[in-house]
Amino acid sequence: MVDKCHPQLQVIIDTIATKIIDKEAQVRLVIAALLAGGHVLLEDRPGLGKTTLATAVAQCFGMDFSRIQLTSDMMPSDVLGVSIYDAHAHSFSYHKGPIFTQFLLADELNRATPKTQSALLEAMAENQVSMDGQTYELDTAFFVLATQNPMDDAGTYHLPHSQLDRFIISLSLGYPSPESERVLYSEAYIKGLKKPLTPVTDVDHLKSWRKSVTEVHASSEILDYLQTLIAKTRHHPDISHGLSPRAGLALFKLSQAIAFIQNRDFLIPEDVQMAFYPVCRHRLLCKQGNKAVKSIVKEIQQETVFV
Repeated sequence: MVDKCHPQLQVIIDTIATKIIDKEAQVRLVIAALLAGGHVLLEDRPGLGKTTLATAVAQCFGMDFSRIQLTSDMMPSDVLGVSIYDAHAHSFSYHKGPIFTQFLLADELNRATPKTQSALLEAMAENQVSMDGQTYELDTAFFVLATQNPMDDAGTYHLPHSQLDRFIISLSLGYPSPESERVLYSEAYIKGLKKPLTPVTDVDHLKSWRKSVTEVHASSEILDYLQTLIAKTRHHPDISHGLSPRAGLALFKLSQAIAFIQNRDFLIPEDVQMAFYPVCRHRLLCKQGNKAVKSIVKEIQQETVFV
């Protein structure tokens, strides 16, 4: 079944493609995660375009953008902000940190200590920050795109599963094809890379689209299929811990967003299949190691027939 992409979202995808070449599948998944109200974890070697992708998406959607370059000596206050005592007013005033934005790029998240990593936890889960007994709401469009270096790199800290589960999907851009990489060396591309993209839409449209995504219809047969996939991760002999109910909800929301991008108001099996591996990639614990996740997910999909 061939669907036409949502016209305005196709323009966004094409615009981002001027910066991130030959990665349309990954770009679509990042946009789907944004429309689903989730957060994205990008794991790759340095220099593969993670930061370029983040800034391009933020610019196309006209979102306020903040970047945190995480290091091992950062404190939670460097992310959340800090209360400073005002001697004249005899009171503390809260100076908000870079987390108070619409699009937050948390660069090299796993170089920060667990204490600093956890500073993002409440914000990602509850869309708010608690400081000195006060609760501060974040923008309803709040979105985190975090990058992570491979865990065999020096100076990295494992992200706890409670933190990983806050990301709706995990992706890797990977190396470009030789033909795409050759384009990167052209003078036209190098000049264009330095220029910010003109916004294609705005945050109000994003919020409206998010509401439309929640209205994408799922038949009982589709829900049966989705639940069967989830159940098989819990009973597979090579998986230590399968998908949780929260992960199942992430799969459902992402599938809805993928359908919306394809300009449909109903789900088909292909939507769920496209969402399945990115949702599983960082959540499943395999007895053979994380490198086995992709092959096991593929096996589960191949043996699960939609009826």
